Amino acid sequence: MTLKRILFWVVVLPVSLFLLLQLYFLIQIIWWRSFNPDSTSFMRKQEAILQEKDPKFVLKHKWVDYSKISRNLKRAVIASEDDGFSDHEGVDWDAMQKAFEKNKKKGKVVSGGSTITQQLAKNLFLSGERSYYRKGQELIITFMLEMCMDKERIFEIYLNSVEWGIGVFGAEAAARHYYGISAAALSPSQAARLAVMLPKPRYYDKNTGSAYLQRRSEIILRRMNSSELPTR
Repeated sequence: MTLKRILFWVVVLPVSLFLLLQLYFLIQIIWWRSFNPDSTSFMRKQEAILQEKDPKFVLKHKWVDYSKISRNLKRAVIASEDDGFSDHEGVDWDAMQKAFEKNKKKGKVVSGGSTITQQLAKNLFLSGERSYYRKGQELIITFMLEMCMDKERIFEIYLNSVEWGIGVFGAEAAARHYYGISAAALSPSQAARLAVMLPKPRYYDKNTGSAYLQRRSEIILRRMNSSELPTR
């Protein structure tokens, strides 16, 4: 095999495929500036897993406009997940450094230090695996989202697509699943509880009486009024 062929297979082709993949992601993101995504990569994966047990299973998910989601929930999610969301450019570098040090100590990737935008990037396009390659791709998509969308639109898509329980996705489905009400009607205490569930939604779906969930919810309830909501 000639040097030119080796360079093609080892360098040119992989780089070209990588750039094409980034272009695909960018086109999708530009489209979602004006049109709502029907589902995400993570939603489809979870649905496939659940349908292996029950072929008739259908995810609980309903899109609602940003204005129809309680401000209580918006403030609670920011307080719990990413209190610098309105100010940073997609990445909290201090949180990532702490996560890197934690991963180094553990000898594996156990923490990501992800912002809301990073979580959305992962949910929209990527698998749930933990690796530094996936983290790198997540960062690229994160910067695309921040470049193409305003914070309010990023937050709107996040609130409508994030996992909130076993087969439960988005604020509207979560509010109806846990409280039998719309996302617009969530009280401060209900919103705080939902926000605290986000890191481990399937666990808390099965363990709604968790003492930690109650304690953490009370902390978020006290903090959420100082949360800064994004504006267009």
